[in-house]
Amino acid sequence: MENYQGIMTIVSKKELVKDVYEMVLEGEAAKFIQTPGQFINVKINDSLQPYLRRPMSICDYDENHITIIFKVVGEGTQILSQKNIGDTLDCLTGLGNGFLDFQAQKAVVIGGGLGVPPMYNLAKTLKNHGVEVQAVLGFNSQNDIFYQKEFMDICPTYIATMDGSVGVKGTVIDALKENHIEFDKYYACGPEKMLDALVLTYPENGYLSFEVRMGCGFGACMGCSCKVKTKPYKRICVEGPVLMSSEVIVNG
Repeated sequence: MENYQGIMTIVSKKELVKDVYEMVLEGEAAKFIQTPGQFINVKINDSLQPYLRRPMSICDYDENHITIIFKVVGEGTQILSQKNIGDTLDCLTGLGNGFLDFQAQKAVVIGGGLGVPPMYNLAKTLKNHGVEVQAVLGFNSQNDIFYQKEFMDICPTYIATMDGSVGVKGTVIDALKENHIEFDKYYACGPEKMLDALVLTYPENGYLSFEVRMGCGFGACMGCSCKVKTKPYKRICVEGPVLMSSEVIVNG
């Protein structure tokens, strides 16, 4: 898929929950996002520090705008959170192979923590393709929940929290089972342990979006490789981030 480097302007910014920010970017580079599940690589500063761009999953997009949601976890995201409306960012867009299979009778989108954002546009896209969609979102606690209403505006939405403060107590798999959710395909993004558990429980008919540390974002450094069954490795940044559940080798 074609990628593009361009300057994007911050037109909206808000803190959704503690240290988790939603930011809307505007610019021509948005036109190069072709499918849900792709990502952008953001240069945080004009200086050399931090040196590496930061990969950001895409929550939503149109031909002029890209919405990202990120959590402050280090120096780069801390600097990004301090940017203001009107500031500009150097972005590489149209990166990665996203979700391409929208053919299903019933589908469930599953997001865990910061894996929730890319499921949002995917849920809308599946619904627009006539698919009966449901969503399962997993968080640590009530204080971490974001975008519940936005998902509920699209489809039936179920919450799992590890402490049981909202919804089902436990994991997204617990929520799938306790709510008797039926599906012929599932789409998921979240922590590696969550994805591994999904593959072990539902080895077929799944699409997993991996969120890993990346160096270059276009396959040169091999820093984001993942073991698969069909070859020694696939690079998450170019051959992913979306992989089929049937080809993934579960860690541990």
